Parts: sequence; structure tokens; C-alpha cells
Amino acid sequence: MTRETANGLCAALPGAIHENSFGPGHDVWKVGGKVFATIGVKGDGLALKCASVDEALHLEDLFGWPKAPYFHRSWVHVPLDADATELAHRIGLSYATIRQSLTKKAQAALPPAP
Repeated sequence: MTRETANGLCAALPGAIHENSFGPGHDVWKVGGKVFATIGVKGDGLALKCASVDEALHLEDLFGWPKAPYFHRSWVHVPLDADATELAHRIGLSYATIRQSLTKKAQAALPPAP
């Protein structure tokens, strides 16, 4: 998968906003003001949020995906050359995890979830 395709998947999610809040060359995707995906300057993968540290550790064991640099242990670094279906699924899960963590008021202000 390319950086452009990954960005397209993120952009298609309701209420997703693209920012460069980590500086030039970083694609940062937010919902309700909270980050759910980033692609760094290298562009070799995405940092994605997992529902728990245990899930992140499981993905590391299963796929070899390491902890995302500079993020909490519940974030993984998913390479762009990972299976496209799995990567799209993980982007959706990261988005849903972050969206569900928002206050009810913030959730209500967003377009309906898929």
C-alpha cells in the first residue's frame, strides 16, 4: 500500500481531519481532536492505536509489528507493505478506538460512524 492510499483510507472516515501537527512531512490524522493515525517522514508505515497494550503486544508477536516510536505502548507501527486488507482493517480499528474514547458531546458533533 502506498502513503497516498493509506491517507485516502484515513480521509474517508467520518470526521477525520488531516494535519501536519508533528511538522512537515508527517501526516497526522485526527478525529474529535485526537490522533488515530500518523505516517512519519520516512513514510514506511503508520502508527495506529490499539484498544489495549495487550492487543499491541499480540500484534507484535503475530506480525512482528513493533511499538510505534514516540507513542504509548498501546500504539503499533504497521508497515505500509503489510497486507492491504489487514492495514485497512487496523486503520478502521484505530479510528473506532479513538472515536469511542471521545466524550459523548464530542462524538455527537461528528458525522455518523460507519
